[in-house]
Amino acid sequence: MALPYRTLRDIFAASQVERPEDTIGFLLWRVAHRHQREVDRVLAPLDLTHLQFVVLVQTAWLGHDGDDVTQAGVAHYGKIHPMQLSSVLKTLEAKGLIVRDRCPINRRRKRLTLTPAAIAALSIALPKVTALQATFFGGDAAFGTDLHARLRQVVAGWGSDA
Repeated sequence: MALPYRTLRDIFAASQVERPEDTIGFLLWRVAHRHQREVDRVLAPLDLTHLQFVVLVQTAWLGHDGDDVTQAGVAHYGKIHPMQLSSVLKTLEAKGLIVRDRCPINRRRKRLTLTPAAIAALSIALPKVTALQATFFGGDAAFGTDLHARLRQVVAGWGSDA
């Protein structure tokens, strides 16, 4: 079978990408992974990972007005794969941070409730992660505002799949 390119150099030349650092996707991937590692580092004393924190924050946000929060609702809101979310929730349950029970109206749904320990952990973790975010993306408020606005534009462009 004949390949359309003779060398790896030909592949990159045809793509008009001299190096991965020239693409927004590669840079965004690197930033996202570095940010996750930094959040993990800040949350380590609380025995939380970045993903566990995200799940707790999303659960808190979705239920902050007293609404019932379901596992499916958190998966949809956070665009977290249901199997991955289930695994994280099992860990959070074992840590005593979340309670999962069956929804009384629809027994197929799992309702999520934060425990007092989760609320205490969030009261410490949220300011730490917020401060990290401010320093991670630099002290230039205009840059942070511009980056935030541009990322929201990208997400908004996804429509209902956002």
